[in-house]
Parts: sequence; structure tokens; C-alpha cells
Amino acid sequence: MPQAQISAEPALPLLLAADLQDHLMMASNDLDRLQRLLADTCDALMQRFHGAVGQLDGGDAIDAGTVRDVRRLLGEAVTALQFQDMASQLIAHTHQRLRNCADQLARDAFGADGDGEAVIAPPPLRPNPVTQDEMDAGTVELF
Repeated sequence: MPQAQISAEPALPLLLAADLQDHLMMASNDLDRLQRLLADTCDALMQRFHGAVGQLDGGDAIDAGTVRDVRRLLGEAVTALQFQDMASQLIAHTHQRLRNCADQLARDAFGADGDGEAVIAPPPLRPNPVTQDEMDAGTVELF
């Protein structure tokens, strides 16, 4: 039985593989920055949420129309918080997938080094962490 020829040439030229790995890591870093921006926005939103609740609970005389308006705005704030949660899950999922791709590329292109075989971050367990693709106001569970 003839043996397959094993090529000494890697599947991708090393410079191309290194460049591709750099791009994957830059995309991952961009996702980290986006995650921090979303977290900062969520923190500001939560401060406003608690401030509005504090005004309602402050004991000052507030008419029913104002209470209704504030409650509606608070409901919209909760919807925004749900969006932040979904976006964060998608970012973390994509970050994990990019990291796995970059690690596999490094292992396949560069092989083992003096420290041994490369450690590869595991891929995401599910194809998509968030199945919802739109937001509507409704009952909310905060956890």
C-alpha cells in the first residue's frame, strides 16, 4: 500500500498564519473593548434606574400620571438591561470562538515550542448562546 506523501511545507505559510492569528486576536480585543463599553453603559443605566426608584420612594407628593410615566421609563430601562445581557453573552461567545480559532491556527502553523504542545482554548459548547433576536417589554427576572 503506497504511503501518502507528507509535505514539509505547512498548510499555510508561517507569515500568513501569524498575520491571520494577529487579526483574530485584534478582533477578540475589539470585542473586549465593546464589552467594557456595554458594562459602563449598563452601570450608568442602573444608577439612573435606582435614582428613579428612589424618587418614587422618596415620600414626596407625586401625581398618578408622573408615577405612570416613571414606571414606563423604568420598564424601558429594564428592557435595555436585558439587551446588555444578551449582547454580553454574544460577545463572550464570539470571543471564545475567536480565541479557539487563533489557538488552533498557532498550533497547526507553529507546532510545539520549547514548552511543549500549545494549549488550545475550548470552543463554545453551543452554536449560539442567545436564541432571542428581538426585544419586547414584559415580565423581567433580574438575577
